[in-house]
Amino acid sequence: MTTAMEPDDLYGLPLDQFIPERGALVKSLRAGKRRDEAAAVAALRKPSLAAWAVNQVVRSQGASVQELFAAGDELRDAQARLLAGTGDGRALRAANERERAAVDELVRAAQGLLSSDGHELSPTVVERVAATLHAAALDEDARAQMREGRLEHELRHVGLGLGESADPFAAAPPAQPQKKAPPAAKPGAKAEAPAPATSGAADADATSRDERRAAREQATRERQERERGVRDRAEARKAARTAEAAAKRRAERARHALKAAQERRERAAKALEQADEALAAAHAEAQDALAAHEQAQAELDAV
Repeated sequence: MTTAMEPDDLYGLPLDQFIPERGALVKSLRAGKRRDEAAAVAALRKPSLAAWAVNQVVRSQGASVQELFAAGDELRDAQARLLAGTGDGRALRAANERERAAVDELVRAAQGLLSSDGHELSPTVVERVAATLHAAALDEDARAQMREGRLEHELRHVGLGLGESADPFAAAPPAQPQKKAPPAAKPGAKAEAPAPATSGAADADATSRDERRAAREQATRERQERERGVRDRAEARKAARTAEAAAKRRAERARHALKAAQERRERAAKALEQADEALAAAHAEAQDALAAHEQAQAELDAV
């Protein structure tokens, strides 16, 4: 027996349908004697709101997701070249800009998906979506998790994406080959004066450390600026939605007030029309009464 839905399909559904559809799929699998698969589906966790949003953009924004991965590869390559002493800060900044733009584009797509389904996208959720996309750009494990569009929770990358270190720029510098101890002097032999130490290696190490520190500080500033930008845009959207809702309420109140005024005017116009008709009737009655009086007076005079 086959089912109409696969476990993977659950992560593409509207968020509020995940649990009921998961239950229906489990029931269908059990009815088909596929108990192991049913148990595996029952163990699937409902995604967090941020993870759900990322799943939707992965499934619907294929070209933008590939651009994110390409931008992340370029950024990691620029970082690696800088650490190896063959790159420069300008290339790193350009790569960082590209990765930031890719993240921002997908965040905007996620916000559109959320708003179209009626979910409120708070600044905190926006920040978590951006952090997950940033992690997938720079970390292979995070990228593998996100690529399937089945995230259950958001991800966060620590560091700048090189090697296994949480912060690659804080990693220890490559170990220098150990120098062999000089052979012991033979009895009676005159000890040789040690060769004067050169400062070239020390200068190179100091320069490398300075470059790593500068690159780390630059990347931190740019990451913070990106996160601030995401938060600011989310807050601006929230303020705009609040202002739009307030304006809508004011417009609704104005429409009600206008309708009430029009109804009062119509009632007043009708009352005026009725008053005019009553006045005309009274005037006609007065004319008739006056004519009757004049006739009666004439008849009296004739007698």
